[in-house]
Amino acid sequence: MEQRTPAACAPARRGAAALVPALAAALALVAAPAVAGQPTTATPAGAVTPEGGPRGGGGGGGGGGGAPGGDGTYANPVSAGFADTYADPAVIRGQDGWWYAYGTTDPLREGEGTRHLLPVSRSADLVTWEHVGDAFTEDTLPAWADTERGASLWAPDVRYVDGEYRLYYVVTETTTTPGGGDSAIGVATGPTPTGPWTDSGDPVVDPRPGGSDGPDDFLWTFDPSHVVGPDGTEHLFYGSYYGGIWVTELDETGTEAVGEPVQVTIDNKYEGAYVVQRGGYWFLFASSANCCAGPTTGYSVHVGRSESVTGPYVDREGVPLLQSRAGGTPVVAPNGNAWVGTGHNAVVTDLAGRDWLAYHAIDRADPYLDGTEGINERPMLVDRLDWIDGWPVVRAGAGPSEGEQPAPATAGRVTGFEDGIDRRWRGDAWRAADGDPQGGGYVTAVGEGALLTSSRLPGPVRVEADVRLNPGAAGGVVAGFALGRGRDQAASAQAAGPAGRGSARPGSGVSAMVDTTAGELVLRSGGARATAPLPAGVDWSTWHAVVLEVEGRAARAEVSQARLGDPLAEVTLDLPQRLRPGTAGAVARTAGVHVDDLSVLPLAQPVTDAEPLPRTGELVDEATFDAGLGEGWTAVREPEVTAEGGALVWPVEQADLTGTGNDAGLLLRDVPDGDWTAETVVQVDLGTDDVRNFQQAGLVAYAGDDLFARLSHVAIWNTRQTEFGYETPYAGRLSYGGTIVGPPADTTWLRLVHRTDDAGEHEVRALTSTDGTTWVAGGVWTFPPGTDLRVGLVAHGWDGVAPRATARFDHLRVWAD
Repeated sequence: MEQRTPAACAPARRGAAALVPALAAALALVAAPAVAGQPTTATPAGAVTPEGGPRGGGGGGGGGGGAPGGDGTYANPVSAGFADTYADPAVIRGQDGWWYAYGTTDPLREGEGTRHLLPVSRSADLVTWEHVGDAFTEDTLPAWADTERGASLWAPDVRYVDGEYRLYYVVTETTTTPGGGDSAIGVATGPTPTGPWTDSGDPVVDPRPGGSDGPDDFLWTFDPSHVVGPDGTEHLFYGSYYGGIWVTELDETGTEAVGEPVQVTIDNKYEGAYVVQRGGYWFLFASSANCCAGPTTGYSVHVGRSESVTGPYVDREGVPLLQSRAGGTPVVAPNGNAWVGTGHNAVVTDLAGRDWLAYHAIDRADPYLDGTEGINERPMLVDRLDWIDGWPVVRAGAGPSEGEQPAPATAGRVTGFEDGIDRRWRGDAWRAADGDPQGGGYVTAVGEGALLTSSRLPGPVRVEADVRLNPGAAGGVVAGFALGRGRDQAASAQAAGPAGRGSARPGSGVSAMVDTTAGELVLRSGGARATAPLPAGVDWSTWHAVVLEVEGRAARAEVSQARLGDPLAEVTLDLPQRLRPGTAGAVARTAGVHVDDLSVLPLAQPVTDAEPLPRTGELVDEATFDAGLGEGWTAVREPEVTAEGGALVWPVEQADLTGTGNDAGLLLRDVPDGDWTAETVVQVDLGTDDVRNFQQAGLVAYAGDDLFARLSHVAIWNTRQTEFGYETPYAGRLSYGGTIVGPPADTTWLRLVHRTDDAGEHEVRALTSTDGTTWVAGGVWTFPPGTDLRVGLVAHGWDGVAPRATARFDHLRVWAD
């Protein structure tokens, strides 16, 4: 997200070539221990380690959270080598083998003072990055960007489609309307990941007028995210708090929105969309809360999923994202270490098949780029993204990392062929070629044959390459990968189909083939076969990423434009037999097959167990209201409450705790020394959909009027959310921000879990539930060592105009752990 104030925390809101016929190629692969001393890595031309030497690599297995490929460790923030701030990152692997990251417009370094318009960086390993330029300069801004109004470019999204790179972005002020703040989505195209970039000439998504007749009232048309569906149709997600997130179909050039857009999230809850397809579902990642509240920034990522790219999207508990009490399953949130404001993500997959979340965050000890206000300093982080029970979560729920972590798998048997075909590969039918403007060196088949590893690898295995088919080739119909027991003969035989060739036994391998004549992605092993249709209109004479994964008796293959989680086709197959270790590589049935960035790595093993939720411990205090308020309470500013029907009844006060007013009442209880958990159950008649700002009721961990954390069921414009807000003194003023947990209901369970870390800080985590059984774990706020905390109840935020809500609390329980 950009430097702006969302409704969640403050009242302010306002191409395609013809199908290539008769082309054939296949890539062959298998797997066992690397030969001692065998070279096992190659990197993009010029890739260096932090010490400046050529980057080495090795084999190495990977299980659990480890990194297959022997890639060592890293520490966040990964942008530290070239930038102090690098917000809203988008990441792609270029055809030259480098990974490229794009950031929102800001100065890169403290004290620099000069903005970089969509800065571009690159990395050979996803963790060591260097700045390689900016997409635009002040002189090359899109012609429709209103420079007189100070137009900026925000939130890039990068794609590679049929041979061209596309960079989508927000233009904050345009010349297309007479009003101000008329944001729109633009796109520029380029031949390489660093451009040169040519703007399309006008918006992809035009400015959208808001609900009033004012000349400066426009919905927030922010944060583009592009996907290609399995039918080849392109879509673009966009939007923010004011107006919600929408998705529109794009024309065949990807530069114009067509048809009727569809709203996929309620407004005033989410922004920063990023969408991937996995396991038959589309997953919509979106960020909530204020991006830029300095040390109290609660920005976090949530997710919903849908069988259709246009929705409806629901969270893990089946709650829709497009309703007032909007759903959303947390993916990453502040966890009590250095990092707050963990949001606006992209998803990138390493060469072992493990997903990683690229996102920005704020170091709470250094939250601003310069001084103690202004631009929030938001460097780029990368953390492992696990898929547990079908849902994504960072580090199994542990949240943002601090300190050394296993690195992504980007080394191992990886070849970009910049230096030709080295001794790691065998294949008489392949020749080195160079001069490709996008990928540099590559290999081309001069006839039928295989290019295979000269050593065996351990399974499970993942094979990946960029594949391009020459329109001049003739006689073949397939392209893809194969796995088999033998070497060249086995691979060629398997690529040839069930009839076989050479000495390979039927069923000795598995092949994934892009059959452009039949229009299918074919996954085959012996007589077993599975297919998925290919979309029409794809230009197979440009580079496409093809992947084959084999583990035990299961195989999966996909082909995509840019390996960004939106495959053109995906297919799985139960194998007739478990494959034995063997060799791997590429195989062609005709000349004119081009292959680049070929990698053969052990397949990453998934993390299957989530971090356990905190235990409640021994019940040490239970306040109920059957006989009135009872003993043990300390009242602050004496709220007007009554006990009725076993509940504490509290009309929402026309007061608040935030800021310097400090006029809200509280009911507090002492907590035990050490670790504890506090829980209440609240009913508050906020209704849905209408504006009831900012009435709320819930729990508070309280050290004073200017140091507290408040977990409430709250009305935020037309939404109802559970906000975990935090206020603390900072730089001579008060700083307040919040993070969002699970959706509320008519009756909502709220928990605060207190732990003391090794440094003596008090960490308080929020959890919510709509049934008292299934809990959603949210973010953490911290208090300084030695802070004397109490826990209690609050009900306030009425503006004196909207209908006044009444809160009913069932109990307040405290457990000691």
